[in-house]
Amino acid sequence: MSESGKDSTARQRITDALRAEPHDAAELSTTVGIPRSAVYRHLDHVAQTVRSDGSDEQFLVAPPECRACGFDGFDDPLNDPSRCPDCRSERIAEPRFLIE
Repeated sequence: MSESGKDSTARQRITDALRAEPHDAAELSTTVGIPRSAVYRHLDHVAQTVRSDGSDEQFLVAPPECRACGFDGFDDPLNDPSRCPDCRSERIAEPRFLIE
């Protein structure tokens, strides 16, 4: 559990986890204890908070990537695409997130 303890919010736990090391949504779901679909809803708010808090921290995103053809130009890096627009493969590596 994070330094904030059990009483911390999901967003606080996500922020703590991303400050420690990069995670994808599935890893955050397990670490934070919330459904994977909820992780994406929280990530947008975490990114906005990091950008507006006045610190030197940055919310970084390694975009999703097609494992079949290598395409990584997805429109929204905070989204979990189901299919590659180039080759139509469903073998998509999830985006990874980090706060540094």
